[in-house]
Amino acid sequence: MSRRALARAALLAVLLTAACAGHAPPPPAQPAIPVPTGPNTLTPAEQRAGWVLLFDGTTLNGWHTYKQSPGITSGWAAKDGAIVRTGPSGDLVSDLQYDTFELELEWKISPGGNSGVFYWGNEGTDAIYMNAPEMQLLDNVGHDDGKSPLTSAGALYGLYPAPQNLVKPVGEWNTSIIVTHGSKVQHWLNGVKIVDVNFDSKEMKAKIAASKFKQWETFGLARRGHLALQDHNGTVWFRNIKLKESREREYPR
Repeated sequence: MSRRALARAALLAVLLTAACAGHAPPPPAQPAIPVPTGPNTLTPAEQRAGWVLLFDGTTLNGWHTYKQSPGITSGWAAKDGAIVRTGPSGDLVSDLQYDTFELELEWKISPGGNSGVFYWGNEGTDAIYMNAPEMQLLDNVGHDDGKSPLTSAGALYGLYPAPQNLVKPVGEWNTSIIVTHGSKVQHWLNGVKIVDVNFDSKEMKAKIAASKFKQWETFGLARRGHLALQDHNGTVWFRNIKLKESREREYPR
């Protein structure tokens, strides 16, 4: 073959290669990364916003029974994607402490059940209710506390009332939100804000002085502390427990 023919053949090969490359099939698409869904998960948007899960759905990591060492969670268990009170032992307390935050969780309760969520708590008293405020969780119909708005579901227990018609029937999941900012606190139940108070106000100090809490000198004074799920009576379930710390000048809600 002449040099000219060889050159033509080489050029033809280059052109054919280029033509084939231009029509080559695209590489296979990468499979989409599944977005977590269902209980005890955070969406990508929630993660970007700073939310963290306080319950992973399968273990009680990050919690301990009141006045016990981290990892000791007697009286409580993780079952079927929920934290469940299994027997009398003590309140379930977060290992970490928080000050300004938004806490959101779902809960349901057995007939006649009574529980609560404490915040700004410490383990320096015989029981956490002696120092920490509580959002009441209750079967309003089946428990005597449901007869008073001051001790009904959603109330700032014994101090500020809650409407008695917001809680869902026994066995259904409720959504509670607690927002703290400095000395200010909000309680939300099933999408409705029911408490909006300032623990440094004269009104709050007067209410505490007129309540059973006056006998405990440290009650309601802390602005940072542990969270706790109350061990009371009946069975209570918690899931989707998530928290976002905030440094905003105003309420995050």
